[in-house]
Amino acid sequence: MTDQPSRLFLIDGSSYIFRAFFAIPPLTNAAGLPTNAIFGFTNILLKFLKQYKPEYVAVALDAGRVTFRNEMFAGYKGNRPEAPADLIPQFPYFRKVLDALNLPLLEIPGYEADDIIATLCERLSGQGCELVVVSSDKDLMQLVTNGVKLLDSAKDRWIGKDEVKEKFGVAPEQVIDVMGLMGDAVDNIPGVKGIGEKTAGALIQQFHSLENLYDHLDEMEQMKLRGAARVRKILEEGKDAAFLSRALATVKRDVPLDTGLPELQFTGFNVEKARALFSELEFTNLIKQIENGD
Repeated sequence: MTDQPSRLFLIDGSSYIFRAFFAIPPLTNAAGLPTNAIFGFTNILLKFLKQYKPEYVAVALDAGRVTFRNEMFAGYKGNRPEAPADLIPQFPYFRKVLDALNLPLLEIPGYEADDIIATLCERLSGQGCELVVVSSDKDLMQLVTNGVKLLDSAKDRWIGKDEVKEKFGVAPEQVIDVMGLMGDAVDNIPGVKGIGEKTAGALIQQFHSLENLYDHLDEMEQMKLRGAARVRKILEEGKDAAFLSRALATVKRDVPLDTGLPELQFTGFNVEKARALFSELEFTNLIKQIENGD
């Protein structure tokens, strides 16, 4: 009987923050600090740690709203409203929570949490450690390999190659080509106007990549595709947008990051820090959880 390999869980912490803010009704402590997002964020992490008991773990956060993608396309994520007023004063506390829980925090100005996660997957793949990306972001399906899985912890759903194929109709490495065509309204990635997810998936299934698709547009009419002539015209007009959108959707795998596996070992909570922080925030029940090791 062989030992199970170690697992490194790479958590997309930025998505947890907004999920927590909108899921928890308004809360404040005696000092008037809004605390609903901090409370929800902490609860999500504690539940995760209890359920999966990670040997290695890291939480990646977006260091700011502006990244290299905004230089490529000024409108990137430009459809998103400013952070709600009650969320802004809570931002410094997410880092304090991670410090108190002894969870390694990774953030680099100019890059997104996705890029940090992708870089660690690239660097640590094949080192005898299973890599689990904890996120519900479909963009990160491009990272799935035999050694990398996605975990949507909100739904306790594991995503491997088969699930990516079920979602997009293509292999994980082709997800960015599909997204180049269909775009992503969440991140304001334009895609090719008039091409939806189903058509984008069918085109990449047939032609495998954007380059091959655009090299063989004259074969479009041979496909059993409704309105093939119209689709060809749309693709011709949207070529630049397709390649730009693919570039925007592609995660960076070479972020300047010195962190290795040893620094990501989870050694348990810093009980003193957690007690002091949760007392300030008036999270009485969470203090009990930490002290009891629940």
